[in-house]
Amino acid sequence: MTITSVLPIWQAVQERFHKMVKALPEEDLNLKLGNSTIGGLISHNAEVEFMFAEWFFGRPKPQADDAAYTTLSELVDLLTASNENLIAAMQELPEDAWHVSVELAFGTSTPLEAVGRLMYHTGIHAGQISLIQKNAVQSEAL
Repeated sequence: MTITSVLPIWQAVQERFHKMVKALPEEDLNLKLGNSTIGGLISHNAEVEFMFAEWFFGRPKPQADDAAYTTLSELVDLLTASNENLIAAMQELPEDAWHVSVELAFGTSTPLEAVGRLMYHTGIHAGQISLIQKNAVQSEAL
């Protein structure tokens, strides 16, 4: 399997998640259930994409950024940047590297398996965001 088969699937998942995020009311970013806020889940999702791009595809995060993403616009920009970074990393990966295992502290995966894990990860957080919107209380801050 190559970028030509993985990319359309990746983009379908991302388009749906990004559309959901863009449609969120700004005030929902601080909704909280347990220790999770909607804004925090969105930021976390982007950060994991940056980490996987580096770990499995050898592409480090474009710039060190410790900013607190507190507005919907900032979070959408962060998601866009992480998605573009990962897509570029996938496009740069040689064909024969897609099935080569990468060993990390949390286990071993190939880049192909890593993309599958990211899709699953995004789906989990999309569900959590919906759950929080239905059941959460407003928190003080992200």
